[in-house]
Amino acid sequence: MALSPDQIVLLRTSFDKVRPISEDAAALFYGRLFEIAPDVRALFNTDMAEQGRKLMATLTVVVNGIDNLPALLPAVERLGRRHAGYGVTPEHFVPVGEALIWTLEQGLGDGFTPPVRDAWIEAYGALAGVMQDAANTAPGPFEVAAQ
Repeated sequence: MALSPDQIVLLRTSFDKVRPISEDAAALFYGRLFEIAPDVRALFNTDMAEQGRKLMATLTVVVNGIDNLPALLPAVERLGRRHAGYGVTPEHFVPVGEALIWTLEQGLGDGFTPPVRDAWIEAYGALAGVMQDAANTAPGPFEVAAQ
């Protein structure tokens, strides 16, 4: 991942503005995701408010740890393997990224400048790639992970 120090600052400062509206942001995200990829809705058998809290908690971990990738990547890889177990496929990452960027644009308004957008796209693309790579190495439904 090639995020510059300036991009890391943009991620953090923009996310700091989203935190106070995290519940609304999560609802916007999932509403948009289900609108542009209705088939994804079937992957969620949980309370969506709780799912929104998990999303925001994950984004918090990522934003806080983005400048220490060696420490962050194992958690992102675990997330990718876990999502594979839920039935997430590589094709799902595109609408998720689109919904994330749209949600940030809605939540930040004029603060969603082109450099902020570029920083989020760069970060999402890199981390989604790590998740997909990890998902490809996840045990299949009939395999047992090595202990």
